[in-house]
Amino acid sequence: MSEITNFKLCDLVDKVKKKELSSKEITEAFINRSKKSTKLNSYISDNFDDAINRAKEFDSKPNLNKKIPGIPMAVKDLFCTKNLRTTAGSKILENFIPTYESTVTQNILEHGGIIIGKLNCDEFAMGSSNETSYYGNVQNPISENLVPGGSSGGSSSALAAKLTPATIGTDTGGSIRQPASFTGTVGLKPTYGSCSRYGIVAFASSLDQAGPMTHDVKDCALLLEVMSSYDVKDSTSVDFVRGNYLNDLSDNIKGKKIGIPKEYRVDGMPKEIEKLWENGIKIIKDNGGDVIDISLPNTNYALPAYYIVAPAEASSNLARYDGVKYGFRSKGENLIDMYEKTRSEGFGDEVKRRIMIGTYVLSSGYYDAYYLKAQKVRRLIKNDFDEAYKKVDAILTPSTPSSAFKIGEKLNDPVSMYLNDIFTVPINLAGLPAISLPAGHDKNGFPLGLQVIGKAFDEQTILNIAYSIEKNIGYKNNINDWWIK
Repeated sequence: MSEITNFKLCDLVDKVKKKELSSKEITEAFINRSKKSTKLNSYISDNFDDAINRAKEFDSKPNLNKKIPGIPMAVKDLFCTKNLRTTAGSKILENFIPTYESTVTQNILEHGGIIIGKLNCDEFAMGSSNETSYYGNVQNPISENLVPGGSSGGSSSALAAKLTPATIGTDTGGSIRQPASFTGTVGLKPTYGSCSRYGIVAFASSLDQAGPMTHDVKDCALLLEVMSSYDVKDSTSVDFVRGNYLNDLSDNIKGKKIGIPKEYRVDGMPKEIEKLWENGIKIIKDNGGDVIDISLPNTNYALPAYYIVAPAEASSNLARYDGVKYGFRSKGENLIDMYEKTRSEGFGDEVKRRIMIGTYVLSSGYYDAYYLKAQKVRRLIKNDFDEAYKKVDAILTPSTPSSAFKIGEKLNDPVSMYLNDIFTVPINLAGLPAISLPAGHDKNGFPLGLQVIGKAFDEQTILNIAYSIEKNIGYKNNINDWWIK
């Protein structure tokens, strides 16, 4: 039974369609492995019993025309799941059980998927290491006491440890791509508006985007097909013709122009990452791609702009958690006292920090100086990409400025933690698609990733480029099962 968990998503789909494996066999295999993974702390809530029943139900009347027929999947605990607890990694939503389903998880269910549980994440997706969760930090299965990245750290950890054949995360400033890089997996942030935000607990509404996290690019293409859809319930959802991403996947990149931005060569970047980048460039050249030096001059302003825009939107979005409507409520002497105690006791330190920053930059007298200025810088960053895409089809960069770091190493240094998103944040500000794929290891054997950034709604091109790099690198994850009970 245990070898079932070694199969990737597309392999499992194929075996179900050929009737070589049943949904029950697959679901039980991933659940049994998940039950042994408490050291990783990847799960917040499980849905094991219901998942087994759903798998049996599928096997009794199998619909093999579905894209992911009878395939079990654990998902980030930021997606509302009907009748299944959704906490967003926060005490304030500790007992929240939605009466509705997010559009993305509904798409998974409608395409034949089965939800086996909810995965740990930084509180309200605010973090780069999965250390801000009310439910404790997550371990990276690569090595003990190593962060899995964040905020989708439970998703990346569970995926790398083969507790789920694929998963979904959300990406506000790199929260899919950075943990994918840290765990040697593939993570895609689609174009803003590609995947519905309905039913996703909001962090920063103009930046949040759901995306797939998988073992390889082929699986990523399939899961993107499942997730992406137009949704009238989401005012930011874009009505465009979605591609047949898996069917059209190709490693032929001859004639593709790939940009290399000079601004991503940051001071102090480890030589291992520089070497990784150069190897990616060589693979593109060897496979017929044209490499072109480009400039994205406003890149240096992306991080400060992001850490004004994102907290500002967060402070507005999180105003709804007041102890009145739903969620945690503290007792107070009066209404105002109840508000203050509820939010003080219900939110963690990082969330409080960002609410305070966001409230400050939106306050009278500071709105123009900070928030409005940051939005203007955001437009300049998007203009840089628009200008670059007049010359190139995609852009290649490292995914992160380092490999995964030790748990606790940066927790008390928020600026150092924020700098970890330096290569990913500009893409969210511009609303573009980007994919991180594993491309090598550092001296400790920890994974390092490369990022391919594309034009808006041109996910197919970056999937194809990533597929070509993946085939030529032949990356293998160095994971042992030290964490199994």
